[in-house]
Amino acid sequence: MRKAFTIMDQNRDGFIDKADLRDTFAALGRLNVKNEELEEMVKEAPGPINFTVFLTMFGEKLKGTDPEETILNAFKIFDPEGKGHIKADYIKEMLMTQADRFSQEEINQMFAAFPPDVSGNLDYKNLCYVITHGEEKD
Repeated sequence: MRKAFTIMDQNRDGFIDKADLRDTFAALGRLNVKNEELEEMVKEAPGPINFTVFLTMFGEKLKGTDPEETILNAFKIFDPEGKGHIKADYIKEMLMTQADRFSQEEINQMFAAFPPDVSGNLDYKNLCYVITHGEEKD
C-alpha cells in the first residue's frame, strides 16, 4: 500500500492531489483526463489525501474481502499476549527500521489519525477496523 501511495504521490509532498492523479494517469498512458473527473476523485476523500486517508479510502473499496483479518494478524506478531494494543514507541521503531520502512512523516500521520492512549499504547484493532471499514467503531 505504501508503494502504491508513493507511486501516486508524483510530486513527493506526502499528499495525493489532482496534479498527482493527472500525472499518474499520464504515466499509465491516459493523457486526456477531464478536470471534473479528477475533482470527483479528490472529493471522495474527507480532506487532503495523505497516506492514512489513502489507506482508509482503499479499505472502503475492499469491503467484503476480509483484509481486516490479514492486517490484524500482522499486528498480532507484535502483540504475543493478545492485548489488542502495542506500545506506540515499539511499533514506531519497528515500522521505521524493518522491511518497507516508514518515514518520520508517515509515522506522524499515523499517530495523528490514531493517537496512542495515555499509557502510550496504540489500539491496533481499532486502527485495522478504520483502515478496512473507513470509520471508527462505536
